[in-house]
Amino acid sequence: MTFMPWTRELELGVAEIDRQHQWLVQLTNQLHDELSRPEPRREAIGDVLEGLVDYTHNHFIVEEVLFQQHDYPETPAHKAEHDGFTSKAMELLMRFEMGEEITFEALDFLKEWLVLHICKVDRAYLPFFQAKGLA
Repeated sequence: MTFMPWTRELELGVAEIDRQHQWLVQLTNQLHDELSRPEPRREAIGDVLEGLVDYTHNHFIVEEVLFQQHDYPETPAHKAEHDGFTSKAMELLMRFEMGEEITFEALDFLKEWLVLHICKVDRAYLPFFQAKGLA
């Protein structure tokens, strides 16, 4: 069974954003799969964490550029959400690089944050995007 299945509830109807969200879900599942191994490989965990941090950062830039291009009024609050997650993800990566083990608690945080962010925070911009013809 997949740790975090991609479901229709996670789809926003904005093709590029949905594709990026699917990739983030896939990376979260890769981290779960590695942590579930009898002997998780540190190098593989590090690669996934770096990928999550890099890809998330790039995904946030895509959203924020769309917000700026279309004068989305909730940009500051949404960007604050992005900045908070980026900070936590970077902290997780740095702690890992300093020798700390990644636990399922960190994995649960990633999953919960992604689901909440996509289903609540991102979904809040859909009416605005739809009015602009973006969704």
